[in-house]
Amino acid sequence: MADFTVDSPNVQYTREHIQSNYTYQTSRVEEPKPGKYKVTPVDVKVNFRTQRRKPRLGCMLVGWGGNNGTTVTAAVLANKLKMSWNTKEGVQHANYYGSVTQASTLCIGKSETGDVYIPFKDILPMVHPNDIIFDGWDISSMNLADSMRRAKVLECELQQKLRPYMEKMKPRPSIYLPDFIAANQADRADNVITGTKWEMVQKIRDDIRDFKTSKKLDKVIVLWTANTERFSLEEVGLNSTAEELMHSIRKNAAEVSPSTLFAVACILEGCAYINGSPQNTFVPGVVELATQHNVPIAGDDFKSGQTKIKSVLVDFLVNAGIKPVSIVSYNHLGNNDGKNLSAPKQFRSKEISKSNVVDDMVASNPILYEPNEKPDHCVVIKYIPYVADSKRALDEYTSEIMMGGKNTISMHNTCEDSLLASPIILDLVILADMCQRIEFKTESCADYQSFNCVYSILSYLCKAPLVPRGAPVVNALFKQRACIENIFRACIGLPPQNFMTLEDKLSKPLSMPTVTQEVGSVIPAVKKAKLESNGVHKNPSGIPIGIANENGTVNGTH
Repeated sequence: MADFTVDSPNVQYTREHIQSNYTYQTSRVEEPKPGKYKVTPVDVKVNFRTQRRKPRLGCMLVGWGGNNGTTVTAAVLANKLKMSWNTKEGVQHANYYGSVTQASTLCIGKSETGDVYIPFKDILPMVHPNDIIFDGWDISSMNLADSMRRAKVLECELQQKLRPYMEKMKPRPSIYLPDFIAANQADRADNVITGTKWEMVQKIRDDIRDFKTSKKLDKVIVLWTANTERFSLEEVGLNSTAEELMHSIRKNAAEVSPSTLFAVACILEGCAYINGSPQNTFVPGVVELATQHNVPIAGDDFKSGQTKIKSVLVDFLVNAGIKPVSIVSYNHLGNNDGKNLSAPKQFRSKEISKSNVVDDMVASNPILYEPNEKPDHCVVIKYIPYVADSKRALDEYTSEIMMGGKNTISMHNTCEDSLLASPIILDLVILADMCQRIEFKTESCADYQSFNCVYSILSYLCKAPLVPRGAPVVNALFKQRACIENIFRACIGLPPQNFMTLEDKLSKPLSMPTVTQEVGSVIPAVKKAKLESNGVHKNPSGIPIGIANENGTVNGTH
């Protein structure tokens, strides 16, 4: 753990909070005449207040007995118990690789030896995944040990070590409405809630309260990792407002989906709800209900493999001035997700979430693309039982280059589907909790406010990001990660990360002291991280340069 404080008059630490006075810098653009732009820099004073106390956090998974649910539960147990097991490559130790919060780093400044990186999880006081308590629902009554064996994701020796813990875990009955998922799921549905849809909502609410009370939890976050549903109709009179939606549930309207019923139950219980599948759970009435109750919602669909690569590669091509004109994506998998997606209506939900991932990147370059012009884009998914959870993805990107030339990039990607999705589940839960503990106010608003209940800040982890009405959808992966990092940096008074490194690019180096120099002298060994003036040390020219101590670490505590 990186133990540090920010030493600045703009940052205060109390027992309860970290408070930061921060200047948010952006630009306002006007177009008085077509093609003529006026750009005005804008500075906004923002006061961030972040709760330091970590809650006792519970996570309820819809689809707890599925591949993702069993894998993430097993992974947390294995890490918590510091398990290791034998494989044909040697001894493997439990880890959280693939988690941006647990296994990536960020730069907080420079020391005498270069950039100083700390674990991402240490930038703010985040809950550790080992401390998350799991529960959930599933239409299958199988205990989690047997479900883990059915999933065929983890090594046999590890499963044997986990069995005594997981065989005691059994999912609560879940909502099963056959019209919304593939008919081939019927043989699993032996653990279902009966009654009207309003009674189902009340049962889910009872389950949340029972879990929270019995485990003495401060907070519960619910995440859907169950089967992909078909798209629901969105109609005036059915679900276009919160009032319509609640009325539709009470009259048992056929077009209200299980995932929407879970969302409504969570909102009424004040629990954040995250949709990890591609269906349109968040119909307008759900979003309005969440806004009325100020309960966070986020989604849609875990961004784990093929789509994550696409959001990197297309961003690179377009920003390099290369024009992608054809993107063809094929994948086959053999787990229950693939089985459910073999039904046309469920596949259509997935196709929609995968197909829109390049839109903002294409729209950002009017030199390459005319208005409304997009690359040809095709997504194919096939169910091949033999490959189980080991998904294969093949992609071909064809682009136009200089003088009528063509460039084609082809790639093959083999990935363990649930081992990629499980750390994303942890990140979504950890980051959702962290964002709930951040408040801010501006000069024009004296009262602290929370983030908009639609948590677009979690877009980095989602294929089809849900954003507040009127907000732009950002799919480019590096922009999405920078959003999270820079907001968290603002909470501790540090400026946004940039890569100018002007101090390394001068023809007259002595005109700008480096992090190891005062004006005309060398700084002695630094005993404490000293990040001044909005989290940076300023040289005489006013250009900020961060400093840290001589061994590349920083001191203090969150």
